This record gives sequence, C-alpha cells and structure tokens, in this order.
Amino acid sequence: MSSADTRRDRGHWSCGWPAPAKLNLFLHITGQRADGYHALQTLFQFLDHGDSLAFRLRADAGIRRLGGMAAVAPEDDLAIRAARALQAAAGIDAGADIAITKQIPAGGGLGGGSSDAATTLVALNRLWGAGLSPARLAQIGLGLGSDVPVFVHGRAAWAEGVGEELEPVEPREPWYLVIVPPVEVSTGALFGAPELTRDCPPMTMRDFLAGGGGNVFQLPVRHRYPEVAEALDWLSAQGMKPRLTGTGASVFGACGSEPEARAARARMPAGWYGFTARGSNRSRLATRMTALAERES
Repeated sequence: MSSADTRRDRGHWSCGWPAPAKLNLFLHITGQRADGYHALQTLFQFLDHGDSLAFRLRADAGIRRLGGMAAVAPEDDLAIRAARALQAAAGIDAGADIAITKQIPAGGGLGGGSSDAATTLVALNRLWGAGLSPARLAQIGLGLGSDVPVFVHGRAAWAEGVGEELEPVEPREPWYLVIVPPVEVSTGALFGAPELTRDCPPMTMRDFLAGGGGNVFQLPVRHRYPEVAEALDWLSAQGMKPRLTGTGASVFGACGSEPEARAARARMPAGWYGFTARGSNRSRLATRMTALAERES
C-alpha cells in the first residue's frame, strides 16, 4: 500500500482481520539448550475459530486499544506491543487504533495473544505500507513470543527449537471438540514439576502419523487441576483420544465429522464451556492475504 493510500485510509476502519486459534497436536521436550531454554518439538495446526481485529490509522504515532481483554493492561497486550515493535522496526511515524473482538479464551493454550500479535503485524505492515517480508515480521514476532512466527506464516507447521524453527506440514484436518475448563494454568510451575518428562527422544512426522506423540504437560496438569482431569476423562469416555494443547488448560478431541463434533458438544455436562472447530493447515489470516494479493495482481 502506498503512502497516499495510507493517508487516504486514515479515519476509516479496516475490519475483519482474523486471528485464529491453534492447537498443539503434540508437545515434547527433548532437552535443554545452551541458552537455558527447553528444546521442544510440536505440531501446530490452526482452527477456523478465533478473534477478529480491526484497525484505524492515526495521523499521530499513538497506539490505542479498543476492546480486548479488560484484565490485560493495554501496555501488556501483545497486539499493542506488536504494533509498537513494528513502528520501531520499520521507522513508522503513523499510529493506529486497534479494536479486538475476543473469541479465544485467555490462558487456555490456544494462542490467543500470540495470534492477535501476528495479525497486528501482518495487517499494519500492509496498512502502514511498511513493506516488510513475512520472514522479517516473524523475526519481530519472535521477540514477543515463541508462538507468534507460526501465526505470521499461517501454515500448519512442525516446530522445533523453542517453537520458532518451522517446517510446513499437511496433517489431516478433522473437526475437533475443544473444552476450556475454568482454570488458569501456571506454566512456570509446570516446568518445575518433578513428573514432567524433559528428555523425549526426537520424533519425526512419520512417527506422529503412526500414532506417536503426546503432550508432556498433560500429566502434571492432570495432577494439579482436577477440572482439566475431569474434561480429559470425559473426552475419553466419548471415544476420543483426549489431548491437552500447549500447557493448558484447554483440551481437545478429534471427531469424524462436524455433526459428530456438534453432537459431542451437546452432550457436555451443564456449566462446561467448549466449542467445535475444523482443523486448518492454512490459517484464515493467510487465506485473506492470498485473496488480497490475487485481487491486486
């Protein structure tokens, strides 16, 4: 987008920018790196469920949040931090109002904050006319969180390192039932759990497709959060293979079809919160960017 386009679009909202949720289809710790971080292996897949962001350009350099999580201070919001990081990296002197409509529950292991940050980077890179490459945006995003790069690229990915070494993959795209227990898991405490497996042998995609892989955080979360244990057991009783995503608290099970997923959701105990969603190897954000590029070509 040219600077003339940017000036013309000030005061108008650019709406409907998707920030999809993600699942970790498995999550292993394979050791500890020289920098002190844990070495991970995981498989990211997106869901056709998520937040929605809108942006309005400002003549000044202010970054202002509208909506979003009231419990998160604006200066701590990853979307706000992403906008400011992009300003600094690209030398942008314009600002933006950011309206966030939340659908992804906070602290559930579904990547809501990281996804909002990635969508902010991708959208404002275009709206400000910054012209940075996806690789550069992912590099900026890594400074905000290890999950941000996969959302920037928008492809299901086999991830290693701290989650930033990404290889696009194409796992199957089932329907899922996702249950969000009403607890907030302390990730820091989990890394200190004595029962946490920290030395998983490295896996391959072939191993995963053959039925390998689990989530090393599932056992310590089960031991410490009975609400999560109850949800895992309920999914198992429905004939699903229950799995924790990220470090929790959300859990999920794959279903054979959309009607099967919706029927399982209807059987959930009263008072539980959950949703159905289709797995997607290409995120809604990536799909939108492709459609914009094709329209302009």
